[in-house]
Amino acid sequence: MSSEEKHLKVTDKRMFTPQGELREEYRVRAEKSTAAPPAEAAPAPAPQPVPPPREPEPSGPPPELPDAEPDGPSFYDLVSMMAEPIPLYLGDMDLPNGQVVENLEMARLHIDLLGVLKTKTAGNLTAQEAAFLEDLLYRARVRYVQKTR
Repeated sequence: MSSEEKHLKVTDKRMFTPQGELREEYRVRAEKSTAAPPAEAAPAPAPQPVPPPREPEPSGPPPELPDAEPDGPSFYDLVSMMAEPIPLYLGDMDLPNGQVVENLEMARLHIDLLGVLKTKTAGNLTAQEAAFLEDLLYRARVRYVQKTR
């Protein structure tokens, strides 16, 4: 085979664009898996790396995350709680007394625990929940690699 006959095709399989927006092919999947009857259809919120705080805003109640129970924790709360110590252990956050704690082994442990959660919940999450967890894991892993180099 000559070099003129060889073709190389590169396909970007990431879920999000460099601007942080959900790519069209994943947007279609999310719409199909979370489609509601036309009378109840509402636009789905874009996945965010960290869910918004649950403090009431002056203009009204905070927007609810999908599948969130009003009185109980949601999947987003669980993932956020598990990811909360990662920036601390990566040295990106200060303690209240101003000290910096950097423990890359603990950061990796928390990132790996999120990976276990992703593996064990595969196929049982909505498209939004899966995208939220995937994005959070991607960002944490990239930051970990940056710190270890």
